[in-house]
Amino acid sequence: MKTIPVRSSEITPKQVFLSRRDFIKAAGVIAGSLSLAACAPQFTGTPRATQANPPASAKSDELGAAANTFDDITNYNNYYEFTTDKQGVAALAKNFKTSPWDIEVSGLVSKPGKFSLDDLIKKFKPEERIYRLRCVEAWSMVIPWVGFPLSKLLKEVEPASGAKYVSFETVFKPDDMPGQKDPFYPWPYQEGLRMDEAMNDLTLLATGLYGGELPAQSGGGVRLVVPWKYGFKSIKAVIKIKLTDQQPATMWSAIAPSEYGFYANVNPLVDHPRWSQRTERRIGEFSRRDTLPFNGYADQVAHLYAGMDLKANY
Repeated sequence: MKTIPVRSSEITPKQVFLSRRDFIKAAGVIAGSLSLAACAPQFTGTPRATQANPPASAKSDELGAAANTFDDITNYNNYYEFTTDKQGVAALAKNFKTSPWDIEVSGLVSKPGKFSLDDLIKKFKPEERIYRLRCVEAWSMVIPWVGFPLSKLLKEVEPASGAKYVSFETVFKPDDMPGQKDPFYPWPYQEGLRMDEAMNDLTLLATGLYGGELPAQSGGGVRLVVPWKYGFKSIKAVIKIKLTDQQPATMWSAIAPSEYGFYANVNPLVDHPRWSQRTERRIGEFSRRDTLPFNGYADQVAHLYAGMDLKANY
């Protein structure tokens, strides 16, 4: 099944939508948007209008699931750099500075360098895509992201033939991110993908939500979104990307390797040791729904794992 980018004209319109990013003005993106941000807090960057509860019929993903409301998304965030309390992230992140933002790309590439996020946005002209986000704790959301395929940035730096993996590292600012003072976690947060996973068109560097910039509690300045994997693979506040020939270390696999594997593909048949992954609860709903293999993206990505034991390679 071919992935069809979501057009901004299909997203619920807002009355006013200002952004610090030129691409939004150039594209005329004044569409309404859901954001993994706080509902009420002040954002860094240009103030913008918000729509707290877009109608459920406003937009749905390709499976027909309605996008979560703005309130749902902006008040429930997994972001241990700030706090383990999902409903406490927004308040702690409201003053975190997300602009300007740079990303350093290094390793097995011909053209390493440091890139301004604003320059990347102008160059790659992010688009809006509605992706499901499935967390290992068995909850999920449907979110209209704004971003560009990671493959565009990787092609820009010209990977070497020996590059087999891509590692990611988040910003380390314990004075601004109080959760990073917790000594239990090996900060900074690190994640990784296999090269073919990173080059898949679904893999997104998200620069915004619902037509606007990416709020701090959602991973701003820029975050990874890998929709067929559990949410912990979608590292936030990325400042370093490195191409390597070795499988990179990842934070959750280091802490609890029996619970969080490197691949982290959504697989209903592989239970977390402490709970089942066969069903999930969409935030904002009371009932549960069946978990879909690869989070519903099997047509696009199952071929990447042909011949692999997906229980052993969890």
